[in-house]
Amino acid sequence: MPWKECSVMEERIRFVGRVLDGESMSEVCRQFGISRKTGYKIFNRYRQEGLEALTDRSRRPVQLPEQIERLIVESKREKPHWGARKIRELLVRRLAGDVRIPAKSTVHAVLDRHGLVKRSRQRRRMKAEGTQLSAGLHPNDLWCADFKGEFKTGNGHYCYPLTVTDQASRMILACEALESTKEQPVIETFVRLFRERGLPAAIRSDNGLPFASPNGLYNLSKLSVFWLRLGIAIERIRPGHPQQNGRHERMHRTLKQETARPPGMNVLQQQDRFDDFVSEFNEERPHEGIAMRVPAEAYTPASRPYDGLPDVEYPFHDKDILVTACGRICMMRKKINVSTVLAGQRLGIKEVDDGIWLVSFMRYDLGYIDLEQRTLQTIDNPFGTRLSPMS
Repeated sequence: MPWKECSVMEERIRFVGRVLDGESMSEVCRQFGISRKTGYKIFNRYRQEGLEALTDRSRRPVQLPEQIERLIVESKREKPHWGARKIRELLVRRLAGDVRIPAKSTVHAVLDRHGLVKRSRQRRRMKAEGTQLSAGLHPNDLWCADFKGEFKTGNGHYCYPLTVTDQASRMILACEALESTKEQPVIETFVRLFRERGLPAAIRSDNGLPFASPNGLYNLSKLSVFWLRLGIAIERIRPGHPQQNGRHERMHRTLKQETARPPGMNVLQQQDRFDDFVSEFNEERPHEGIAMRVPAEAYTPASRPYDGLPDVEYPFHDKDILVTACGRICMMRKKINVSTVLAGQRLGIKEVDDGIWLVSFMRYDLGYIDLEQRTLQTIDNPFGTRLSPMS
């Protein structure tokens, strides 16, 4: 079996798992198409450093080898009243130093993933369940946001059109000619839009920047965190499925035909073309999907006004803690990396086992912190199907 370069991390985990299962090093190396020297180097690194040795120091969460995870679950079922600390100690004794034992937070996350961690009734109500993509049947139930592909204006500068529409009424709420896809100008555009139109129930986007971040915790970006703080649900289409945002994409096609062929001489001229197009689209162009009315006749402003960011409270946690500008929290004089997309946000923390702390953002549980390891162990995506999986 050839070594898959596109998923080296996963292949290393599979390799270690087969050796742990008792297969000979020579046979496993032959199956993976590597030398015994390389095989022993991978396995010995795992024994000495654990999973971190298999990840190329990636920030993406990884799964334990199946054999280790199975042993954790079996141990818990044998000792149902034992917590992660005792289960980990049991692993130390059973494996007798053959491999590096995962951290307490990792053990706790495995138990949580298999439904073997008891939570208080209050915490269950706080945990997000996630939903499928919504229908957006009424104005402001669902807004759709995207960047129409960049193009050059007549003076050679790039233009990045940010567009926002209302799903039910087809109303174009914004069409801004920006000079990049950087987050701050986009956030400022949404602030202006929220002040003018109010707050929607949900916003749907694709998985690209600035709506999502490939390196952010659970693919969150500063923009999506801003939406969450305002109580706006996030919907993401599946990668490679633009039809899930079909109405918005159809508008984009018309927008490009009527405003960018040819483009304006500069961004200001291009914005003028966008403004004329939006005015015609909203106030003059009838749409079959809304009984040949124009969008301005079908749209009404949102009933929920924008009054800035509301305070975040954690009544069911032990305390709250601020994420620093570099994406860390400080606990017991120890610094733990969380994510820079949460910089400036307050998180709730609660001790759920000896030395293990549950970390939450608003009503979303982010994972567990083991103070000894100084790491955040992520769990199943708390944002459900509304956000794309990290993988």
